[in-house]
Amino acid sequence: QVHLVESGGGSVQAGGSLRLSCAASEYTARSYCMGWFRQAPGKERERVAVIDIDGSTHYADSVKGRFTISKDIAKNTLYLQMDSLKSEDTAMYYCAAGRGGQCHTLGLYMGQGTQVTVSS
Repeated sequence: QVHLVESGGGSVQAGGSLRLSCAASEYTARSYCMGWFRQAPGKERERVAVIDIDGSTHYADSVKGRFTISKDIAKNTLYLQMDSLKSEDTAMYYCAAGRGGQCHTLGLYMGQGTQVTVSS
């Protein structure tokens, strides 16, 4: 069973930065595809960023060039560095993992979420 706990959300002005963290169960960062989803009120869940077990990364077009996903295998922690934040980035952000290295299953495991609010 994979356990994920997010932290680091908060309120920030447009143009500012936040870094989200996700503490994961042992070996998750090493052996599972991981990523971040977000969901704003009244909108569908959006896959924001993915990092595969080999470290390759993928981003939604809406955040490309502004967000950076990374992981620390020794700490079993996933990060999302968010820069140049916009009001449309306001959402609940969820840490996620898939079945092993199968990134198409990302979302099989989800954390409880951390709120990010960007004011303009």
